[in-house]
Amino acid sequence: MRLNSALDVALGRGAGTRGWGAEQQLGPSPPRYLLENHWYQQWKEYVESGDQNSSSFPGHINNSELFEDLESFRLKERLVESEEYVLVPEDVWNKLVSWYGLEHDQPPIERKVRGGGILGHSTQKVEVYPVELYLCQHNDMDSPVTAQFSRVDTIDAVLQEARRQFEVPPEDETRVWVKNSDGSCERLRNIHMTVLDACLSTGQVVIMETRNKDGTWPSSRPHVMNSVEDEELYRGQPGVCGLTNLGNTCFMNSAFQCLSNVPPLTEYFLNNHYLGELNFSNPLGMKGEIAEAYADLVKQAWSGHHRAIVPRMFKTKVGHFASQFLGYQQHDAQELLSFLLDGLHEDLNRVKRKEYVELRDAAGRPDEEVAEEAWRNHKRRNDSIIVDIFHGLFKSTLVCPACGKVSVTFDPFCYLSVPLPVSQERAMELFFVYMDPSRKPQQHRVVVPKAGKVLDLCLALAKHTGVPAEQMMVADVFSHRFYKLYQVDEALSCILDRDDIFVYEVAGGLAEPGGALVLPVYLRERAPPRDGDPGYGVVLFGHPLLVSVPRSQLSWDALYGPDGAEGLGQSVNPRDSPLWGGALGPPPDSPVPRQGYVKHECMGHVQRRQPVKLRECVELFTTVETLEEENPWYCPTCKRHQLATKKLDLWALPEVLIIHLKRFSYTRLAREKLDTLVEFPIRDLDFSDFIIKPRADVAPAPHKYDLIAVSNHYGSLRDGHYTTFARNKDSGHWFYFDDSSVSPVAEAQIEVSPDPAAPLKPTDPSSPVCSCPLPRRGARFSQQALLPHSNPQTHPVRVLLPPPPPWGAVLPAGPAPARFSQQALLCLTLSLSPAVESRLCPVLPAPGPDPPPRHRPLPQAPRCWGGLLQRLHGGGLTPEVGGERSWGPSHS
Repeated sequence: MRLNSALDVALGRGAGTRGWGAEQQLGPSPPRYLLENHWYQQWKEYVESGDQNSSSFPGHINNSELFEDLESFRLKERLVESEEYVLVPEDVWNKLVSWYGLEHDQPPIERKVRGGGILGHSTQKVEVYPVELYLCQHNDMDSPVTAQFSRVDTIDAVLQEARRQFEVPPEDETRVWVKNSDGSCERLRNIHMTVLDACLSTGQVVIMETRNKDGTWPSSRPHVMNSVEDEELYRGQPGVCGLTNLGNTCFMNSAFQCLSNVPPLTEYFLNNHYLGELNFSNPLGMKGEIAEAYADLVKQAWSGHHRAIVPRMFKTKVGHFASQFLGYQQHDAQELLSFLLDGLHEDLNRVKRKEYVELRDAAGRPDEEVAEEAWRNHKRRNDSIIVDIFHGLFKSTLVCPACGKVSVTFDPFCYLSVPLPVSQERAMELFFVYMDPSRKPQQHRVVVPKAGKVLDLCLALAKHTGVPAEQMMVADVFSHRFYKLYQVDEALSCILDRDDIFVYEVAGGLAEPGGALVLPVYLRERAPPRDGDPGYGVVLFGHPLLVSVPRSQLSWDALYGPDGAEGLGQSVNPRDSPLWGGALGPPPDSPVPRQGYVKHECMGHVQRRQPVKLRECVELFTTVETLEEENPWYCPTCKRHQLATKKLDLWALPEVLIIHLKRFSYTRLAREKLDTLVEFPIRDLDFSDFIIKPRADVAPAPHKYDLIAVSNHYGSLRDGHYTTFARNKDSGHWFYFDDSSVSPVAEAQIEVSPDPAAPLKPTDPSSPVCSCPLPRRGARFSQQALLPHSNPQTHPVRVLLPPPPPWGAVLPAGPAPARFSQQALLCLTLSLSPAVESRLCPVLPAPGPDPPPRHRPLPQAPRCWGGLLQRLHGGGLTPEVGGERSWGPSHS
């Protein structure tokens, strides 16, 4: 039975009915359930393969990788759909649970399907992360209760839930306040706005206030509420004002602080020059709303009356006009900055009616003439304070590889997105398991080519271990079982950094006739049965093992004799066994090592990357490149698309230059943050060498910039935190902005790469990526929209390692039968030989009352190795031996 048929069975529908998936219209009411993606992929493989390969049997549904811990069962933050989990309908979830059972004590992760609309578009979506608020009363803030709300729920719904939780009488009048991260409280006056519009996020405290019997409100008394009105008494340096984090809005706060410290732009808003230039009729604009919201925020920040302000209305306006910023997911500060600059430009465009401009080809004309025409045409349609301050001009040159046609165009730009030199190597962490069971697994870090093969990984590991690469097998281990065994010719790009990779030493000569057979071994413990759990009792632990057994010495008697020994002690000497060769059991006189692993000395070596200078990034930006096949250029001479060469040059620079370091690298299978250290000057960043526009012989204008702001990012691609360094336009002093917290900082702390643990220093300030200059005024603006160069922290693989010989397999001397002295041992065997695989039936957990869908009935599974070997030799099943010592539930 294939996957679609299995889903039809799960859904109870006929063949040909459309399956569930991301592209399907979600139903209005049934909930969805989160299913861990590794388990889901393994189940798909198990159903689609149609064989009885034990390594693909998924076992109990295990969502442990989705939880922060197994006590609170709180969902991890920022999980990615289709990478870490999939959403399944309720009926599919119920079927899967009935077939395979749910891991002990794990709750199902149920999420509601919510309806909503954005800008008039009716949508339905699953809220994987509902907003969890802490509700409390004004007179008892130490005893909050938690409640979950949809983002489309109203504030009135929050208030009614608080009244219900605290049993407020219907006749009592109440109202709600929200406590901000800086400790201030703000009243939510409009109870008809949604949780989304009110910018409430998970973890915030909502306070319900009940009117006193005398008609007064408790908050009217001094110091009852630390309300925002108290800020009016504060007097401080204008511009030295933090922004409250509304929930993963540090990216927005960082972008605003950078832009707020651009002197000409801030003066433009503080002096109300924008009021006469608001463009309410521009179809490309936001009816002036973005400009007005930004102006209001700038005026609050530069009033000198606030230590920190709550940018709630600004966040609401941004989310209204750019739906990607709705909610409280993490975003890129450069993406927000780009939207904000474009929105301000269109809202403040002095051109009320854009005329059609016909673009002319250069046709051999001088560059100066073509560039002047391009800028003039640009200004005919785009004329705003943003163009005045931030816009420059590129020269783009395309050359056809077929006919040699040269096309020259001049295009405006608002910021430079410069690439970083990308390393062609990657560091991979893994565990190496020796064939000698007396040696603990070792954790290694190896450096391999990014475009390399699995063989390159083995060769690099061979230098650390001394084990030949041809005696290694590479596996991805998930949930105590083999998720995938890699072939040596597979690309390393299919192995992600978060995968738990184990490399096993195996016997040599596997491909030779009569060579060793590699058998995967899974470890389980028997647990008492539990009512209502169809597969309970099969509990895997530790990591699986690969055991090399010589084919020529395999025998029924050696592996399937009853074990009369009790406990875990060894009853025989394994040294004389014909199967003894280091693959199964520790040396007789060595103690069993304790659980755990050891770190190879390579784990202590810190890779030091050579820093690059900012001008090297600009040089890389201006080098010749060949267009990709997905983005060819249409040659007017050849009349066809060509992979032309392209070169970008800087023709004219703006008054304030924004430089964005492209620190994210994307491929089909992987995404990563580049942590290359970039060095940049604080003053006199000279771009004269990059400007190709001919300069006048008399007093050529300098192209030097000073740094005025840096947006820093700490963490990885998927999570992290933004902060900002900025120079105050009035005092000239530098300040460090971390959401609502603002601290003075010395200029030397920006120039030197600091200790990552220091609270005010980025791990690599030399990566500010943006130098924004004001040549005439001496101020410069720098925007590092992505990340400073924090070296990624190493995280050990999250795997429970049993004692290296957790089995205690004891092999006899002479003709005595083999004994397995560890009752927790379960051997689930996978043959790596196609000829053997076709004759192998693995041990499988007992199915529930409704058996899993397969294309053929499940045959009876053998009890242990003996049964497996008997199957390999074509024999039948023998009666169970050993009573409680036997392993594997039977199938009827």
